[in-house]
Amino acid sequence: EDTGIQTAQDSRFFGISAGFDSFSNKGKELVVQYQAKYEKDVECGGGYLKVGPKMDDLAAFGDPTPYNIMFGPDKCGYTKRTHLIFAYKGKNVLKKQDLPYKQEDEGTSHLYRLVLKPDNTVRVEIDEEQVYEGSLKEDWEVLKPKEIADPDDKKPDDWVDDSMMDDPEDKKPADWVDEEQKRIVDESAKKPDDWDDEEDGEWEAPMIDNPAYKGEWYVKRISNPAYKGFWEAKKIANPEYEDDEEVYKFDDFGFIGFDLWQGEGGGV
Repeated sequence: EDTGIQTAQDSRFFGISAGFDSFSNKGKELVVQYQAKYEKDVECGGGYLKVGPKMDDLAAFGDPTPYNIMFGPDKCGYTKRTHLIFAYKGKNVLKKQDLPYKQEDEGTSHLYRLVLKPDNTVRVEIDEEQVYEGSLKEDWEVLKPKEIADPDDKKPDDWVDDSMMDDPEDKKPADWVDEEQKRIVDESAKKPDDWDDEEDGEWEAPMIDNPAYKGEWYVKRISNPAYKGFWEAKKIANPEYEDDEEVYKFDDFGFIGFDLWQGEGGGV
């Protein structure tokens, strides 16, 4: 009979893991597949799994536990995505662009499938629909860049990187009414007959909006003939770059586990 696991209490971390015989995916196609269902719309909660090297004590599994791959849906507020993180030389590397989030339908199970190949390519399917296929070396920053900006290359002093400039021929019209004259004295106003200067103080005509007011004047902008474009330092070979034809390879897989934060229990 099919069984499953479900989170319970609100605002808690949940963790469960299981071990298996260790293996390496060197020279092999690795497939990670599982099914997740969000019973209700969660404000903040993950549904991803982790696979990693053999653990001596599975009871110690949790957030600090090193893993090889983290894969699956995650949502917190407006941030929602399907995670796919690979560990490489001690760092957990996120994909440069998020994979789509497919858990919008409450109460619907979704099948997640990851295929990692020896040619350093990755394919992700959700409900048997391919949502990504590409290069691990190009779409994750596992390797340092082949080229870097030359630190000795400096922008010339006469480099002009402003594409627009004030038109030197454009002058504010002599009759332009600007901010200083936005309000004017109401010339039609008359001192009331019953106004008493001794009791009421010196009478002053009220201020009104100036019908001739045109707003703040701005000089016209024109294309800058001296504009040279955006300057950037020339590229040189990165002395720290090292290629690796086996970024896909992990020496040891020995556990699978869920390590999740759930804002609302019963969501996943």
